[in-house]
Amino acid sequence: MKPGDAQVADGRGGYAALLLDLDGTVVDPKGQIRESTRRSIGALSDSGVRVMITTGRSVTGTEKVIEELGLEGTAVVFNGAGIWCPKERRLLEEQILAERVVDPVMDYAERAGHLVCVMLADSKFAPLPRDEIEEQTISGLQDVTIVDRAELPREYLMRITVFSREHASSLPLFEEISSVLRGPAYMTHFPLNMLHAYRESTMQVVDVHPPCRGKAEALRWLKDVEGIDPLRVACVGDATNDLPMFAASGLAVAMGDGMQEARDAADRVIGASDTDAIAELIAELFDVSI
Repeated sequence: MKPGDAQVADGRGGYAALLLDLDGTVVDPKGQIRESTRRSIGALSDSGVRVMITTGRSVTGTEKVIEELGLEGTAVVFNGAGIWCPKERRLLEEQILAERVVDPVMDYAERAGHLVCVMLADSKFAPLPRDEIEEQTISGLQDVTIVDRAELPREYLMRITVFSREHASSLPLFEEISSVLRGPAYMTHFPLNMLHAYRESTMQVVDVHPPCRGKAEALRWLKDVEGIDPLRVACVGDATNDLPMFAASGLAVAMGDGMQEARDAADRVIGASDTDAIAELIAELFDVSI
């Protein structure tokens, strides 16, 4: 028996863990967590099933949600670049970007006139906004420190986020940034209006992370540290950054209002994030009533 097996309960389909994305999944389009979602997650965790948050958010953007959900187990943050322990309030694992990735990305953004936000484990920095569009974009970032562009940190970064108003979609921006890299990185891209705080934005986004497996790092952690086989893990998400965990899990579930790429890659599609779909899925897979 592997460590952790004795402490983990199984659901109806033999699932011992549930991975949950935040924005667009647990957190609805209004930035809220439905009461049915909150109660069902709490009941599932109390039953002994491992519930793990897997998010692209930073630590500062994740802490309050995990606290609201009452979860104490580790969570994946920064799209897999970090493993956060809410009980100890620290990163158990932390990967940082190499100089040969940071410098070309930052220099590219400067030449192109793109807004950037750089994130360390416990802090984030953005430059002084140059106009109303940048001011609105920066205002949606949590706990960000504003500095002169020349003072943006370039060491110990866990993510660089590049915002473009010049691109009609995020893929060309992704391709341009990929072409300037001089080292390995894991990147995700999406239209900013996917996030509830930016529904009216026309910005396109690329997040540049240290090389990792993305949210599939959650499956690696559960297997190596907690003894839970990936086939015994179900996961729920709504976007392209969820695809790595979709591919590695025993069951991949997409939200009905999520990105088409996520719905196409999932084993099944449930209701929208502003419905009781999460609670209903938990009741079905794990026989947990609230």
